[in-house]
Amino acid sequence: MQDSRIGIGVVGYGYWGPNLVRNFVSNPSARLVGVADFDPEKRAASERLYPGVATTGCYEDLLKDPSIDAIAIATPVRTHYELALSALRAGKHVLVEKPMAPSAELVRRLIDEADRRGLTLMVDHTFLYTPAVQKIRELVQKDELGDIYYYDSTRSSLGLFQSDVNVIWDLAVHDLSIIQYILNEDPVAVSATGSCHVTGTPENMAHITLFFDSKCVAHVSVNWLSPIKVRQTFVGGSKKMIVYDDLEPSEKIKVYDKGITLSGSSENAHQFRIGYRAGDMWAPHISAKEALQTEIEHFIDCVRTGSPPISGGMSGLRVVEILEAASRSIAEQGRPVPLTGRRSPVRPVRAMA
Repeated sequence: MQDSRIGIGVVGYGYWGPNLVRNFVSNPSARLVGVADFDPEKRAASERLYPGVATTGCYEDLLKDPSIDAIAIATPVRTHYELALSALRAGKHVLVEKPMAPSAELVRRLIDEADRRGLTLMVDHTFLYTPAVQKIRELVQKDELGDIYYYDSTRSSLGLFQSDVNVIWDLAVHDLSIIQYILNEDPVAVSATGSCHVTGTPENMAHITLFFDSKCVAHVSVNWLSPIKVRQTFVGGSKKMIVYDDLEPSEKIKVYDKGITLSGSSENAHQFRIGYRAGDMWAPHISAKEALQTEIEHFIDCVRTGSPPISGGMSGLRVVEILEAASRSIAEQGRPVPLTGRRSPVRPVRAMA
């Protein structure tokens, strides 16, 4: 590193790249050196906003630049693996847009390459860095909800249709990363169904069910053909329940002290009496800080210290394994597909400021 700041190169200035560039420019610990994009109009857009940042149509220019310590990749999914592998082989730390690669095998290769070279590899699971998801994880870990019974999410909007991935690889990836982050267990199987309503394009709507060894079950519904944008999640526990609406401007999380109580003999289920508990609702304070700002800070800190990222290679791998299994299930009309990759003991992750 040529000065105290981390030299950054960004690849892709299309949909998500401008957000990465904006946050790297505003971060005092980072120095944005260059932006690479094939499209001259996109390079011109970057130059107008950030005249001091070099642009190039050749990705290799960033890899050859010794002042660049890390590469952020915001390109189509089909390009993630080759670009990330080239960056790692060039000795650069990598932050890559989700999903990390189009297959679990390719993700494993990236993890091995990063480990062999002692480099930070991180996937852009942005929702893990939202104050709302951080708060949900905190409540789950403190056993505020009790035993988790279900995770039920709807994530829909009208578009954006993708050409190289279907709707689960585009939208469900968010919920899959959240589920593996907030819960203390991995799913053991996945079942999924999907439909395509536009000829020549991938599935545009899908329903995914994740099964666990415990009583927990997770449902994720994703849709590119919804008349309205919905980002709503329900997390139900034996003690309390959460409604998380990411589109709410202020009270994104509402915690309900509601549930059921059972009385009677456990040996005679038909004699159970079910009572209903209806307590208070409260909305915890949620910071308004942008999730991507927190994520960029975390990435830079991991590059500096060598600490494992919250959304590191293993996080990306678990999500892609589920996506692959869900895709197989869709092809077989919803047949449950076992998930063989189980989570190894998780190292404690430092809390973020």
